[in-house]
This record gives sequence, structure tokens and C-alpha cells, in this order.
Amino acid sequence: QVQLVESGGGLVQAGGSLRLSCQASGMIFKMGWYRQRPGKQREMVATCTSGGTTDYADLTKGRFTISRHNAKHTVDLEMASLEVEDTAVYYCYARGWGNAPVHWGQGTQVTVLS
Repeated sequence: QVQLVESGGGLVQAGGSLRLSCQASGMIFKMGWYRQRPGKQREMVATCTSGGTTDYADLTKGRFTISRHNAKHTVDLEMASLEVEDTAVYYCYARGWGNAPVHWGQGTQVTVLS
């Protein structure tokens, strides 16, 4: 089973920035980030394939950037101009080639203060 280790969550003032990182135990076709805000369903934030194809949700509003480092089996999410509404548990996401199951990290808390 694929293991995902997340880092970079924390407390930040509104307008500030954070960088999240996720490391997988091996090469994965698609990696990225989802988030779950209080009282809401988990939602996609951004994903990136091993070939560099990215997908961003509208919620990013151009503020987030995802980057993939295949040699290190990692994916980063650079978050800028953070808003209180970005407060959530952020989960690393990974899916292999073909009809492979989805894997999730444990989640890392991001709290944005006004």
C-alpha cells in the first residue's frame, strides 16, 4: 500500500502564505491535495500527474500553485494570499496508473487567522 507523509500545515495570518508538502513511498501517476473545511465535504484543491499535467479547482482563485518532484516522489502546494475561508484539514491524494485505488494522507491542519 502507498504511504503518504504530509508536512507544512500550521497557523498563519490572513494574507500570508504556506507551503504544504507530501512524500509518497513510490512513483504515483497522480498526486495532489484535497481539503475539508469545517462542516463541509472534502473537495479537490489541485492535482498533478507524473507527466506534469495540472488541475486546479476554482477555489484556488489563482492563489495556489502545485509542483511535482518525481525523483523525490513528492508534491508541493504553495498557498498565497490565504483567507480565513481556506481554514481546513488538507489531505494529500495519490492514485496509480489504470484502475488503481486512491490513497490518502493523514491530513494536516491549516488555520488562517483574521
